[in-house]
Amino acid sequence: MADSTLISAPLAAPSSSLDERVRAEDLAARYRAEFVDLKNFKIQHELLRTVPVELMFRYNFVPIEQLPDALAIAVSDPSQLMVLDEIAGLLGQRIVARVATLSQITDLLKKTEQSQRVLDEASEGLTFDVLSGEENADENISIEKLTREEDISPIIRLVDTTIFTALERRASDIHIETQDDSVIVKYRIDGVLQMAMAPIAREHHSTILSRIKIMSELDIAERRVPQDGRFRVRYKGRLIDFRVSIMPTVHGENAVLRVLDKESMSEKFRNLTLDVVGFAEQDLRQFRRYIREPYGMVLVTGPTGSGKTTTLYAALNEIKSDEDKIITIEDPVEYQIRGITQIPVNEKKGLTFARGLRSILRHDPDKILVGEIRDQETAQIAINSALTGHLVFTTVHANNVLDVLGRFLNMGVEIYNFVSALNCILAQRLVRTICDHCARTVYYKDDDLIASGFDPAEWRSFGFREGTGCIECGGTGYRGRTAIHELLNLTDSIREMILEKKPTSEIRRLAQKEGMTFLRESAIDRVRNGLTTLKEINKVTFIEASR
Repeated sequence: MADSTLISAPLAAPSSSLDERVRAEDLAARYRAEFVDLKNFKIQHELLRTVPVELMFRYNFVPIEQLPDALAIAVSDPSQLMVLDEIAGLLGQRIVARVATLSQITDLLKKTEQSQRVLDEASEGLTFDVLSGEENADENISIEKLTREEDISPIIRLVDTTIFTALERRASDIHIETQDDSVIVKYRIDGVLQMAMAPIAREHHSTILSRIKIMSELDIAERRVPQDGRFRVRYKGRLIDFRVSIMPTVHGENAVLRVLDKESMSEKFRNLTLDVVGFAEQDLRQFRRYIREPYGMVLVTGPTGSGKTTTLYAALNEIKSDEDKIITIEDPVEYQIRGITQIPVNEKKGLTFARGLRSILRHDPDKILVGEIRDQETAQIAINSALTGHLVFTTVHANNVLDVLGRFLNMGVEIYNFVSALNCILAQRLVRTICDHCARTVYYKDDDLIASGFDPAEWRSFGFREGTGCIECGGTGYRGRTAIHELLNLTDSIREMILEKKPTSEIRRLAQKEGMTFLRESAIDRVRNGLTTLKEINKVTFIEASR
């Protein structure tokens, strides 16, 4: 379930929240009304859209259920019968009052309806001119700005509110997709795309894209070739950058806005350690040993968006000191770490990974991070750096630790040098973690367990933890992500097998015999500990029929 009316935000309950709840329960008992806890209440979001937003804010109520002959609403004071009668008259149907705390009703209205209504109103207008709009690079975005009564263009309000809601819901990307009859807006939250709002009429497409192009200082007249740009907004006192990509399609242009909250992430990265990445205890102990080696190559692999950069930043944070010079070359430098020299790749100007890496070696580094190895030249320089006394951290795109070996051999690197340089290979994926606000225990049938590669005899009575979906998690049942890993320890026996070009299946069996935990086993361990769900690990890792 994904709905734009759900905005994830940390709870900030007042110290008197317990007293407020007690008073509300007393009122409910006194007036023989049902008490509802809206914190974990599953809201019918289509129902919210049927009630005028100004009425909900004026009378501080929220609709929670459509009964056959009445509408059930949550109010904080059921004693005000005149108000309930007025609401019933305005809505044209009988009202059944249920009681909730005022702060929960207020928070729910702010989090779920205010932004959505602005979006709905903005998508209704047909006569507006966005091309004359001026964009301040440090424009302040807040809910008060978006909802106050002003003569503001509906399309500006639509785009600004889409951005605001994305930030409130912790989205990493905003996708604007054009179809033959509508425009679809989606947010990527915890790695998964969710619908941000109801489809917008197709005629708004060109004005929405034009507004984004103006904000990003792109050519609004060019619609046939891809364009890349960026812009910045001020949100809750901090600057947030957006990287914009415009792509022409058969139905018109699509846009993807990548959210780069550098100030917030820089604050987090200042104290980032490997403890928060999600390692198993044994893997963490081994990985920490490898990142403290005097030289060699630490290789992290995984698909785009699997948290490789975060893991490497955490490793650098743990080992940086005034005695060592650490230099990175990245594409791009998304987050800045104090005490480390970071160089952005600029291929248009000729600064590639290979050229930058050669220059880095003349700057007397002790430790080097290469954002990604893409070609033979970069691979060869990185390997030579590891062999000549530098500790090199780098990433490569491969599905697992054993596929990395074939990837480097296909690049044409010298196998002996490559194996000699390697300290370890770490493969990583991200899995969504269960929302603590709506978690429950479920049991699976034997057929479901067998289909997931589980032994029913072992797992039949196991209580799997799952989220039902609530306001805090946007109805998904998940909030946040953690990593799963597999770490290949380059022992002498494994090095010899690689040099002899043995099949990866044989190397895998030997690694397993030596105690290596594979991605699937790491994922199952997260399920066993109640961090994620069976459905999530089946989506991220291959099901092993042999289990």
